[in-house]
Amino acid sequence: MSDIRIRPAARSDEAALTELDRRTWAPDNAITPMPEKGSAFFDHWHLPDQFLVAERDGRLIGFVRVVQPIPVPSGAHVRQIQGLAVDPTERRRGLGRALLDAALDEARRQGAIRVTLRVLSVNTNARRLYESLGFAVEGVLPREFLIEGTFVDDIVMGRPLDLG
Repeated sequence: MSDIRIRPAARSDEAALTELDRRTWAPDNAITPMPEKGSAFFDHWHLPDQFLVAERDGRLIGFVRVVQPIPVPSGAHVRQIQGLAVDPTERRRGLGRALLDAALDEARRQGAIRVTLRVLSVNTNARRLYESLGFAVEGVLPREFLIEGTFVDDIVMGRPLDLG
């Protein structure tokens, strides 16, 4: 992992992030259709400063998005992971964990004391990773999505940031 750099995203990362998003898309981790080739990654709701990216030798191999889920003062202490992607050729090497650790650090830097996320019930690998980092199931939205003809539960997970 020492050859991997995690840094804030830049507008110039857009094309590489779109391609990474396409390579990592799967029905067990996405509720939207696969992004079209050349489509915009950043938009009004998905800004570069919300993302951390992982790169090796100048090639983007992962990203995580950290946002305040409900942008009101009473929710300023909460951040949410809204997207985590690791290049398929880089999986099972600790990159997802490194990105999440960086996201938790960023949430702390922003003054958050709690982090939440949502994960599809069928995404068991991601669920295990989140649990290993102290996230616990806080709720289940049964049959929240219909993906490729199958109803899928949406699982809400969270953790305090004082766990280390």
